[in-house]
Amino acid sequence: MLDNQEELFPICDEEGRVVGKISRGEAHCGTKILHPVVHLHVFNSKGELYLQHRPKWKDIQPDKWDTACGGHVDYGETVEEALKREVREELGMTDYEPKFLTRYVFEGPRERELVNVYTTIYDGEVCPSEELDGGKFFSRQEILDNLTTGLFTPNFVDEYQKLFAKKS
Repeated sequence: MLDNQEELFPICDEEGRVVGKISRGEAHCGTKILHPVVHLHVFNSKGELYLQHRPKWKDIQPDKWDTACGGHVDYGETVEEALKREVREELGMTDYEPKFLTRYVFEGPRERELVNVYTTIYDGEVCPSEELDGGKFFSRQEILDNLTTGLFTPNFVDEYQKLFAKKS
């Protein structure tokens, strides 16, 4: 399985306004053209955080643990529509209440993304799709103990440290 390199993403400015479109292949080949993505952090009522395991075939950060749900906004789609679609596709979740946390620019070695971050508390069943290589809930201590081991994607590490690591 491979990502569809012809899939179209919006090009946006740092406020999220769409200014054009770009293919996945162009967006991830080092052009660093800004395009929007969504992240959902799924906590259970015990304070554990669900993380997805990225498959080895992914074009970005293969075989790493990452935010519960992360995906691109498709061209012609709103951020909110993309969040609902990605969460349903990747985790099988439809009955949850996302809370917007922040928006920031992430720059990796091959891409530049406008990340729209949401969180939710969810105690229902999580059913990871074949897009993922499974997932599981991690305790806060398990995450803190592994932030520098290479187990997680750099994007997750940065985001977790900014948003959750300092909270008690």
